Amino acid sequence: MAIIGCLGDIAFTVSASTMRVLNNFQWSGTAKYAVHQRHLGRGLVEFTGVDPDQISFDITLLAQLGVEPIREIEKIQKYKEQGKTLPLTLGTKVYGKYRWVITGHTAKA
Repeated sequence: MAIIGCLGDIAFTVSASTMRVLNNFQWSGTAKYAVHQRHLGRGLVEFTGVDPDQISFDITLLAQLGVEPIREIEKIQKYKEQGKTLPLTLGTKVYGKYRWVITGHTAKA
């Protein structure tokens, strides 16, 4: 079995009998700025920090390939509802400065 990565204890794997795959990976982040208006002049822009980064991706869960989709979806929902922080690893690289939280999820058949 090849482990592609993991989010907490959810491992993304591929083998002859199991498939739990990560697709459409996107990582985005934004900076925050304040504008200070000056009398009769242009506003002055000041960097005030960064917003938390966001990562989104799809997970393919197929019962035909050895995964119990409902169990995995329930685990993701539980993490979201508890505000659990999770490390994200892809290959040998850990992503992010600390950990990630699940702020939303969508399941489709």
